[in-house]
Amino acid sequence: MTSPAAEPGLFHHVELWVDDLAVAEAQWGPVLLALGCEPFQHWANGRSWRLGRAYLVLEQSPALLPGGHQRLRAGLNHLAVHGSRAAVSAALSAGWRLRVDTGEAVHLIDAQGFELEIVLSPRTA
Repeated sequence: MTSPAAEPGLFHHVELWVDDLAVAEAQWGPVLLALGCEPFQHWANGRSWRLGRAYLVLEQSPALLPGGHQRLRAGLNHLAVHGSRAAVSAALSAGWRLRVDTGEAVHLIDAQGFELEIVLSPRTA
């Protein structure tokens, strides 16, 4: 039996390992909802939100090494998504810190050092 062909797209999923799942969920959840994502999976050490067939995972894995996330080290610097000023407002209300607003994109930093760039469509800039 063959599996169905995957739907084309850049990502199947992105998984971020976080030091504090509760803090991450409180900050990322409202933003992901404002971006049109829906809650997808929920387990003791993680949560995910889906948009179409792609999804984003936040996980506080028992295998996580100490040291925290540092966006200026090798690895993930930031995630960039298409969004609106409403998503920016949701982020700021959830405790994200504004790094820079170019008018075309807004860069935000969460409490654990992850950066999210919300690229504004011309209608919402």
